[in-house]
Order: sequence, then C-alpha cells, then structure tokens
Amino acid sequence: MNNKYLALAALLAGCAGIPSTPPAAHACYHINESIETSIGFCQAVRSGGKLYISGTVGAGEMPAATKQAYEGLRKTLEANGLTFANVVKENVYATDLDAFKKTGDIRKGYYGTNLPAATWVEVKRLFLPQFAVEIELIAEYPR
Repeated sequence: MNNKYLALAALLAGCAGIPSTPPAAHACYHINESIETSIGFCQAVRSGGKLYISGTVGAGEMPAATKQAYEGLRKTLEANGLTFANVVKENVYATDLDAFKKTGDIRKGYYGTNLPAATWVEVKRLFLPQFAVEIELIAEYPR
C-alpha cells in the first residue's frame, strides 16, 4: 500500500515542472530590418500578451519631433494589430523636457481618454544628435 502512494507521489512530482500552457512565443517586428539588425535591436517584440516597442524618435523642433515619434509608434502599433488604447506604459526621453511638456495636446490626440502610466525624463543626448525625443511603449493585446 505504501508503494502505491510513493508511485503516485513520484508521478505527481514529475508533472509539477510541466507548465499548464506552453510559453508564449517571442516574436520580433522590424520596420527597417537591415538597420535594426546591424545596430542590434527589434523595433518591437511580442512576448506573451504584451508588445514592447523600442524607442521611436523624432527630430527637429519639439512639436514636429513629438508628432513624428507618435506617428511612428502609431504605425508600429497598427502593424501589430493594436492602437494607443492598448498602451499601458510610456517612457519618454526628451532633450528638452519643458519643450516636450508643451506638446501635451499632440500627445493627448493619440491617447484620447486612454492614458497610460508614464515616465518622462530629460536626457543630454539621444542616439543621434538631431533627435529631440524618443518614446518607448508597452501595449497589451486584448484577452
């Protein structure tokens, strides 16, 4: 009788390490694959139910740079079946945070009433000196 319980315990212990669902695929999305792979990144990565979008930049004066960055983000979201309504987290890196804050109406035009959690940071410089703002997002796929 004890051997029966030991066999059952061994069987159950063996199953404990098997996940109930397979792990989600890690999928890379490129806008410009040759440039992105030469630098070493994906424009966006889907992992499970989330899409992680790399920093998308805008150049020039802050209003134009902000619009350029959000348009790039919109295209990446749409290419992955999402919208700004799916965004849950935003990180902004701006070379002039006061100038970025003045572009709030541009930003809100993309989010509407679905505002994400957000962090905004002023930086000395971005990847190229002409970049004024870089924005990264995390979006969730509907369940």
